[in-house]
Amino acid sequence: MHHRISIILLGFLVVSCGYFNKSEEIDAVARVNTSYLYQDDIKGLVPAGASKADSILIIHNFINRWATQKLLVDGAMVNLSQEKQDAFNKLVEQYKNDLYTKAYVEALVKRSIDTLVTMDEADTYYEENKEVFKLNEELIKFRYIHVDEHLINYKEINERFQRYSQKDKKMLDSISIQFKSYSLNDSIWIKLSQVINKIPAVNTENKNELLKKSNFIQLKDSLGVYLMQINDVLLRNDTAPLEYVKPTIDQIVINKRKLELIKELEKDITKDAIKNKQFEIYK
Repeated sequence: MHHRISIILLGFLVVSCGYFNKSEEIDAVARVNTSYLYQDDIKGLVPAGASKADSILIIHNFINRWATQKLLVDGAMVNLSQEKQDAFNKLVEQYKNDLYTKAYVEALVKRSIDTLVTMDEADTYYEENKEVFKLNEELIKFRYIHVDEHLINYKEINERFQRYSQKDKKMLDSISIQFKSYSLNDSIWIKLSQVINKIPAVNTENKNELLKKSNFIQLKDSLGVYLMQINDVLLRNDTAPLEYVKPTIDQIVINKRKLELIKELEKDITKDAIKNKQFEIYK
């Protein structure tokens, strides 16, 4: 009797295992040893509008990559020593902890950080660290227009561009549709390299003309003439002006605040955990 019960139970277990294996395979699209790839795992792989042939290729390539990775991992589990596996598992656990910690801390910092850097703060940092802000390329303040010199009002445009009173500026702004390209904001610092890339008429032979303060330049190309007025110049190794490095200083100051805030958060979290008996050190 006992023997018959054992046979029945064994048969039930075999049928059950078969049932569970079949259940696992219902939505599976591929199997490697005991690992399955399911329909849900390949959802969203194929971009909208892809042809049937492209869709099949994308899914086929993904399945092959998945299978190759699973086979390599299974092979590693068999062939690598337990010591190696333990070391890798510790690294995986540490990486997981680092990811969660970083995400959580960044969320806390984002909620609490003050990202406004006043001009006084920026100026203080700038004065204390001027030696850091040496230029590694030339900067200029300039304005320019690219215009057809055969326009009826070309002479007036040229005169107003050079004189550039407030009235002249307004007038040039109002007729800027006549210009092939232009930039009339001559109060900001621009890299010389950007000007060279922007204006084809500037080349290695004449680029030094742009490094002469208060210089007026006319350069022609097949489409017209470039009128350029250089207002100010800074050369390599000159100290960069505060307004030019302000965005960099803002980022430095904010990053410094972040580091200080992270230290405070870590201290507070530990203190609260001790207070609430979530953290104890056993002697």
